[in-house]
Amino acid sequence: MRITIACPATLRSDANQLAMVLGYRPDDAETYVALNWQDAGGNLYACASLTVSDAFTTAAQSGLQRPSWDTDSHVNMDAARRAQAALVFSLTPVTMPDKLTACAGDDALATLAAVGLTQVEVDI
Repeated sequence: MRITIACPATLRSDANQLAMVLGYRPDDAETYVALNWQDAGGNLYACASLTVSDAFTTAAQSGLQRPSWDTDSHVNMDAARRAQAALVFSLTPVTMPDKLTACAGDDALATLAAVGLTQVEVDI
């Protein structure tokens, strides 16, 4: 299954910590970087789309454990838990500026359009 996740700017740092917990390596801290999507209210989002298993969705909603690769406590587990508390798996296309919203759909761009996000230019 493919999920597309819309991460509001205010949750980006915490969401990257959660990405490391659910991911495989420290590089997962770069999952939500560019704020290049915007909702009708002008709120900015960083988005990610990935193919996941049912085990991923279960893990994302279960008690978080420090990843085995994180032997030097690189991951901020409190931040990861805050992001997890804001995580919503939505069956209806909607984004919320205070939630990390995950929606299923085979076409990431179509999913982002369905949740009401439009791509914006990013100043580099």
